[in-house]
Amino acid sequence: MSPTAQPDQPAAVGVAVAQFAPGTDKAQNRAVIRQLATTAARRGAHLVVFPEYSAFFEPKLGPAFVAAAEPLDGPFKTALAALAAELGIHIVAGMLETTQDPARFSNTLVAVDPTGCLVASYRKLHLYDAFGDRESDWVLPGDIDDPEIFEVGGLRVGLQTCYDVRFPEVTRRLVDAGATLVLVPAEWVRGPLKEHHWRTLLTARALENTVFVAAADHTPPIGVGTSMIIDPMGVALVSLGEAADVAIAFLEPARVATVRAINPALALRRFAVVPR
Repeated sequence: MSPTAQPDQPAAVGVAVAQFAPGTDKAQNRAVIRQLATTAARRGAHLVVFPEYSAFFEPKLGPAFVAAAEPLDGPFKTALAALAAELGIHIVAGMLETTQDPARFSNTLVAVDPTGCLVASYRKLHLYDAFGDRESDWVLPGDIDDPEIFEVGGLRVGLQTCYDVRFPEVTRRLVDAGATLVLVPAEWVRGPLKEHHWRTLLTARALENTVFVAAADHTPPIGVGTSMIIDPMGVALVSLGEAADVAIAFLEPARVATVRAINPALALRRFAVVPR
């Protein structure tokens, strides 16, 4: 999309997905985030989305994750906020948050704005107890609270995490709260047909809700990479491969209304989302 807009429309918003393979060295993870965010900002990004578990990761969930957890206002969020203020952009990334349960942590996303303020947080609702893994052994599921929506240049932004994308009602609930751009930080584990699932589910969430979707994954060998930004018609505007990198698309907020005028699926639906 063009970074320009008509005089009576909000300017296009530069949204970037940044992918890398976080490890156990927290300082190194923050250094990579700094490098990628700086590159994205230089290219015109107003918002940069990083993967789930950006603060710390190793191939198998275990006690090291609990030990690596931090308070919501701990070193990771503090460094992220300082970087956002330095670059004058919004940044979203995944961290491990301490809980009152000494044996488990929260899989948490934080969103910070260009002043360094925390504008939203989200704790993963659907834990990855699938494909042979059991995230719930180490992670507390998030409470079903009202979605925290924040605004970036005319786009209203909602958050969800990885495995949540297999549950259509999560995205629909964000859209009911006003989101026009849904961010999906992920650690989408590689495996038979998993990249196909990734592309299909992200595209479906964009199409059925007529919203933009921006998803950032870990790079191989654990993740599939393939971070992407999809428009409300299901078109992949940008997509990455397997290397650590940044991809940026310039999103026009008016595009959502235009697509909804053509495809009024949200207005025609006959069911609502209720907690189970």
